[in-house]
Amino acid sequence: MSTPEILTEREEGVLRVRIHRPDKKNALTLAMYAALTATLNEATEDATVRAVVLTGGGDSFSSGNDIADFLATPPTGEDSPVLRFLTALRQFEKPLVAAVNGLAVGIGVTMLLHCDLVYARTGATLTMPFVNLGLCPEGGSSLLLPRRLGYPRAAELLLLGEPFSAEQALEWGLINGIGVDADATLALAMDRARRLAQQPAAAVRLAKLLLKRNETEILRETITLEGRYFIELLHSPEAVAALRAFVERRRT
Repeated sequence: MSTPEILTEREEGVLRVRIHRPDKKNALTLAMYAALTATLNEATEDATVRAVVLTGGGDSFSSGNDIADFLATPPTGEDSPVLRFLTALRQFEKPLVAAVNGLAVGIGVTMLLHCDLVYARTGATLTMPFVNLGLCPEGGSSLLLPRRLGYPRAAELLLLGEPFSAEQALEWGLINGIGVDADATLALAMDRARRLAQQPAAAVRLAKLLLKRNETEILRETITLEGRYFIELLHSPEAVAALRAFVERRRT
């Protein structure tokens, strides 16, 4: 499903999905979440799609939520566009590869935790400033980060919301590799995706299912619980003030 802000292209069994709102650093609106969800659902049903690559346009992967759009129509429950997108990510059965071409913030980072392979551009910066904005982790990050990085490092990233580099992410085992620039990073991700597309499809999907089987149910529960707390915190004075200040800084 291609839209002006979510572009898709097929190549050798690979569906490339580009978040394309470069003037806003690919900040995600409700309409973009809906388009991404529809794209993943369509890819699930399309037998000619054997793997999916997620990337961004311009110099950013995604700066996370479009805060103004988010505040105008905040999520209210599991049927909200952002939570439907997270469900589609969690349930996606085919190989999912990310090419992080630049800045990744908030859900721009947490969505990577659901990808099977992740490659990032040299110098790319990632950050999860949920607590800084008076909010809590989302996208299953409170479960997946400690499992992958250990509690001390996960606590540092989530409680302090400090940025970290692609090089650090590679050292910590959070990503698979680094490209010298955005083009090289996408080429690397596409090469891996094409190789995955050439593998026996049923075997690949079963292997992914088995790799994730120990976290499937608890991840679903965690995303639901995080979403509930996230929605509650959105109305707190701390979050309202922090988010409004963030929007004002963007406007100046």
